Amino acid sequence: MSSDFKSLTVKKYPRLPGRKTSESRYWRKFKSPIVVKEFAAVSSIHFSESKPHDFAVTASTRVQIYSSKTHQVKKTISRFKDVAYSGTIRADGRLVVAGDATGLIQLFDIGSRAILRTFRDHRHPVHVAKFSSDKTQIMSASDDKTVRIWDMPSETPVTIFAGHDDYIRAGMVSHDNPHLILSGSYDQTVKLWDMRTQGCVMTMNHGAPVECVDMFPDGGVVVAAGGPSLKVFDILAGGRPMHVLSNHQKTVTSMCFDNSYSRLLTGSLDHHVKVYNVQDYSVVHSVKYPAPVMSVAISPDDTHLVAGMAGGLLSIRQRQVKTAEVETRRAKDEQARGGSYKYFIRGQKKAADGDFTLESQKKRRLREYDRYLKSFQYGNALDACLRTNQPHVVTVSLIQELIHRDGLRQALSGRDDISLEPLVQFLVRNINNPRYTAILTDVTSVMIDMYTPVLGQSPLIDELFVRLRTKVKQELAFQKQLQAVIGSMEMLFAKSTSTSVGVAVHNEITTAPSSPAPSTISTKATTSSSASSI
Repeated sequence: MSSDFKSLTVKKYPRLPGRKTSESRYWRKFKSPIVVKEFAAVSSIHFSESKPHDFAVTASTRVQIYSSKTHQVKKTISRFKDVAYSGTIRADGRLVVAGDATGLIQLFDIGSRAILRTFRDHRHPVHVAKFSSDKTQIMSASDDKTVRIWDMPSETPVTIFAGHDDYIRAGMVSHDNPHLILSGSYDQTVKLWDMRTQGCVMTMNHGAPVECVDMFPDGGVVVAAGGPSLKVFDILAGGRPMHVLSNHQKTVTSMCFDNSYSRLLTGSLDHHVKVYNVQDYSVVHSVKYPAPVMSVAISPDDTHLVAGMAGGLLSIRQRQVKTAEVETRRAKDEQARGGSYKYFIRGQKKAADGDFTLESQKKRRLREYDRYLKSFQYGNALDACLRTNQPHVVTVSLIQELIHRDGLRQALSGRDDISLEPLVQFLVRNINNPRYTAILTDVTSVMIDMYTPVLGQSPLIDELFVRLRTKVKQELAFQKQLQAVIGSMEMLFAKSTSTSVGVAVHNEITTAPSSPAPSTISTKATTSSSASSI
């Protein structure tokens, strides 16, 4: 039976330390960036929480709704008298709100692009306009140093918070509690407001003009960006700063969390978007852009990374999602609801505790080269390994297995120029690899002994043998240069060691207490007595 045959054991070499980590491999999957040119700097990007997760891009005097599938503009809202700011889509994906430089806040219907509501009490530019988590109120922050909560049906302010001493350029409503409002100002403070007390309940000092703020879903931790640094504040500890991050070279302009709130993304004027791990706030990845980054956002399903730049460029990167990830997310979304049919039949396809199950053994299928090894067809096994483009380590492991079976000559014999070509090409490519040199050198020696009498009959094989000889000569020359460098370095190390030892001995001699020897004293006494007699 095939189960009695032991498959080829692939050698495992020590893994060399590399710069590519699992984090960098994940974020590098956001590739094939699509660059769109806007009319002015992209000041805000916001994704819709509802599928298909379209996103709003605010630039100049308009807000554009982009499709996350086609990356094309679906809707353009340009009914602004001045520069628009902070275009935000409501959670249901039907409405969008934005402020402008005249102090107006306008509410639009995405489908018809009609103006549904207009809020007029601000007298200075409104840089922040966002929906509350209860979907019936809007939070705004303006350069008039006030934060206002608006009632959408009546177009009137419900609460006005005044306490900042400078422009307010950042703000948000708590995801967990719609009564808590967070704001950041150019007066270098971050304030937490409570609608129930109609006032400020906590003030945190950042130390630089605050450009953006964000809060974890539980409301216990606040992250604020100002200047080139980020500060993490613990709300439960009275606003105590937990971490100070200074990984950017210039002002941090925007930040956002991924879907799981385990990674924090920040965009800066130094052309970089950095990804932080919120467990220890270490930088796990960095992306460089061609212009200063003004805004950055990631889609709720973690498939799109969009960055807006000062020159009007909009970069859209997409990550291809694997089928297993889609199925896992779909199963999570389709969890059985209590009282439903799926809820009562759950667990029928899985064995419960105490049930007897019959285990079925799957028939193990052998690879092609393993089948040839099993039937002692060594030449065909080597050909199958070379023909199917197996990893180099698999081919080397097969050659080592043939050496252990004393079947290397049998595998190499009886070949014409067509069947010999893949083997010689493999040797040319890998004979200078330090991991395989010892084995491939023996294979090359055996092959040369066997095919030297027939050299000159095939121009292709002759050319490959010349390339192999050139590769070996180059490697020998490189090894000689390396040995010369090693000898020079050893001489320098020996010189530095002897010099350091000499300096240490000299220091010991100079620091030792000076006591004149008796012979010296007697000599000086004799000299002085003879001088006096004269």
